[in-house]
Amino acid sequence: MRGGPGQYVLITAEDGGIVNDPVLLRVEENRWWLALADSDAGLWARGAAVYSGLDVTVREPDVHPVQVQGPKSKDVIRTLFGDAVADLRSCWTAEASVDGIPVVVSRTRWTGEVGYEVYLRDGARGGDLWDRIMEAGRPHDIRPIAPCEARRIEAGIFNYGSDMTIENNPFEVSGLERLVEPQEANYIGKAALERIRVEGVSRKLVGLEVDGAALPFEIAEKRPALHRGEPVGIVTDLIWSPRLERNVGYVWVPIELAEPGNDLEIRGPDGSRAFGRTAALPFIDPKKQVPLG
Repeated sequence: MRGGPGQYVLITAEDGGIVNDPVLLRVEENRWWLALADSDAGLWARGAAVYSGLDVTVREPDVHPVQVQGPKSKDVIRTLFGDAVADLRSCWTAEASVDGIPVVVSRTRWTGEVGYEVYLRDGARGGDLWDRIMEAGRPHDIRPIAPCEARRIEAGIFNYGSDMTIENNPFEVSGLERLVEPQEANYIGKAALERIRVEGVSRKLVGLEVDGAALPFEIAEKRPALHRGEPVGIVTDLIWSPRLERNVGYVWVPIELAEPGNDLEIRGPDGSRAFGRTAALPFIDPKKQVPLG
């Protein structure tokens, strides 16, 4: 078994392209995997390698990921691979196997919960791995689902392409301003970001909460937000949270309405109306202790 640190990174290309939601995994001393949601990462990596001055070979390996996420995920992983893998530190990886099925396991936290990604290294064994995971998870009521919108919003995690795009900057997105390097650092785009830091921004992506039962609609497409009857912004996501027993989401608003507690009206696609307020992020676990459990 080989362990090594992974690293969460956001990588942008000089031509304005972006590598979306990547995790960089060090699987061997001189071999790295760049796992990501979607984008032309292969072309980007090849371009970066050509001009890096390093001896680098870029290829797409026969690797297929599946996520095991949630409060009981550690129990499932422990059943499959033992304590050493289950107790991985956040963003670390380990090689392992179950019934001869070769995998690399990484400790991840997309949903704001304890979680893992299991990278299958033999595509012919996909069905076998799925069956083993479901069997190990049966005592914990495991269920196959798509990435859980409610949990990622509760944790204050943004989705590139829907909540924000390449047209936005980190000072406009609540919490991302802390990721801008200090002024003495050198990086692409520094001059523009330092100008924005000084000048400030005119709008902000912030939390949104609506009390009461689940709404008759979910935000599948951007919806207008109104303040005192006037359109002021756009809701990017809004969904019922069973854990918080209210609807939570994100909304773009003018900077003067960005503080928590400003009243908003949301118009549903069916003409219905909902009344909520701006909210601080994240909605749960502001010290990020849960994923470390």
